[in-house]
Amino acid sequence: MTKNKFAALNAQLLNLNLQEFGNKTLEELRMSKVSLGQYYAKLEAEMVALASNGATNEELEAKEKEVQNAQKRFEVVAAQYDKVEAETKAKFAQQRAGLAGIEDPKQKVVSAKASLIRSTMRGKPIDTDIRAALGDDSSTGGGKFLPKTVSNDIIMEPLAKNPLRGHSAVTNIPNLELPKLSYTLDDDDFIADKETAKELELTGDTVSFGRNKFKVFAGVSETVLNGTDTNLVQHVENALKSGVAAKEKKVAFATTPKAGEEHMSFYSTQNGIKVVTGADKYKAIKAAIADLHEDYRENAKIFMTFADYSDIIETLANGNATLYTAQPEQVLGKPVVFADGATKPIVGDFSYSHFNYDIGELFERDKDIKTGIEQFVVTAWFDHKIKLKSAFRIADVVATP
Repeated sequence: MTKNKFAALNAQLLNLNLQEFGNKTLEELRMSKVSLGQYYAKLEAEMVALASNGATNEELEAKEKEVQNAQKRFEVVAAQYDKVEAETKAKFAQQRAGLAGIEDPKQKVVSAKASLIRSTMRGKPIDTDIRAALGDDSSTGGGKFLPKTVSNDIIMEPLAKNPLRGHSAVTNIPNLELPKLSYTLDDDDFIADKETAKELELTGDTVSFGRNKFKVFAGVSETVLNGTDTNLVQHVENALKSGVAAKEKKVAFATTPKAGEEHMSFYSTQNGIKVVTGADKYKAIKAAIADLHEDYRENAKIFMTFADYSDIIETLANGNATLYTAQPEQVLGKPVVFADGATKPIVGDFSYSHFNYDIGELFERDKDIKTGIEQFVVTAWFDHKIKLKSAFRIADVVATP
């Protein structure tokens, strides 16, 4: 380093606010440390030369002051360098340790989910420690398995956006097969409901769940992808939950089901749920409740649109405002669940409606060319079975001649 450069550096250091070192990178601090070390060594050599050549006391004192100033700055920069180096090493060590460096179990799950999403979006393999943190089963090889924690949060959590949740059964079991009745006796004559007895004789006493593929897309912008783990996970999970809920409602209330999905709809002729009619919807619903066998009537609920219920109230009230404040159960005699998809009221014991998700979900990525937004895609397999059509009735109106 030339004499002019040393002089410029010394002038800069004399006016230096030492707090500025906190904003420097490790490499910048290293270069400053080397430069200051060289400058400090040069001043010491100059002081020794002055003393050897008979310099005056004033000259020696001035040089000594320069040496002390340089030494102080070198020590400050060296200490800051050591601090930043230690922090950097600790950060790298935590990154290498991955999820093992996170002590909070909840935060570990959030970080694991975020890593799974980012790995999928960037086309990278999902590390085994991420899958382990999410409850993956090593025996599956991790190829087509939706980690248990993600499965629970996306599939198994009750969803307010799907009115069937909390009333229908929901499981996440591969190759599920269930008895249609929860109990049996050694004498089949115990089945008092003759419709149920005929149904069991015709269709068997067990129900097997199939695998019907569907995809859920969650749009993820680059800003969200590079944001915090918590925001990324919340954004993707909310989108996936909404997609799963929408698919469940669509197949369960479809009036014209897609090919292969006929058995999943309450309104499908394939299920053949009995239709009970009345002169208006109020009478039809009352007749449907009465038509259910007592085994199902006790736990029956009514799924209907809010518009239909409003029409019933308006007709029954006939100017009496008190009826508008009554609970739907007080009006119709059974708990009411509002669902826009229930275009004809469905009455029955909804524990005999069952959704099952098979393991085997795939994570993929796609891109919406129109918007440029990347899509986090989950391909899943599920089935909806109405275990006993005898447990349900559809209320319909027949115009009187």
